[in-house]
Amino acid sequence: DSYVKKVALMEKELEYFKKELKKARGIENTFDNIIGESQILKETKDLALKVAKSKSSVLILGESGTGKELYANAIHNASHRRDFEMVRLNCASIPHDLLESELFGYEYGAFTGAKREGKLGKIEIADKSTLFLDEIGDLPLTMQAKLLRFLQEKEIEKIGSTTIKKVDVRVIAATNKNLEEMIKHKTFREDLYYRLNIFKIEIPPLRERKIDIPVLAKFLLRNKA
Repeated sequence: DSYVKKVALMEKELEYFKKELKKARGIENTFDNIIGESQILKETKDLALKVAKSKSSVLILGESGTGKELYANAIHNASHRRDFEMVRLNCASIPHDLLESELFGYEYGAFTGAKREGKLGKIEIADKSTLFLDEIGDLPLTMQAKLLRFLQEKEIEKIGSTTIKKVDVRVIAATNKNLEEMIKHKTFREDLYYRLNIFKIEIPPLRERKIDIPVLAKFLLRNKA
């Protein structure tokens, strides 16, 4: 009986430390952090909350500064994957020739300059969690094909490896680019677009919800103080 109590106490403490670690890392973002009272924002939040319960890929569209990563965090933290930290990759900030190793990782000796211990890719790190791919419209076509294969097969192969590993990762992608226009110009794969676009969330810019400006201003002033 005392052993059971000890285990229960340890589990409670572990849960507390997990929450504190999330707060310290600044990733305890929920739908409560998305401020506004406009109808369009409420509808967007309601849709995102429903989507959070699913296992499928999500595509978040919106202009720069509309809070795409905030929505991605909120979706992750409302999902059954919330006990694991969401993994992020900004597709525009990594040089094209390093993107494959960033996403899929590599084995020792895979190429000149490779670390002796090899490297885990973002996809493998995100196993049982969520991978947030920001600026997905900047992903080069070669990597689009490799990402599509992963989404279809749910398995990865590190650079320089002959071993295939199954992983359980939910992908949330975001962009401020018009992917449908990019498809017409053959700069974004249509099949990848439909793989990512299982659920689509379009975030309205502030100019379309002017009613939210004073609410947001009050919130920011209160938190600054």
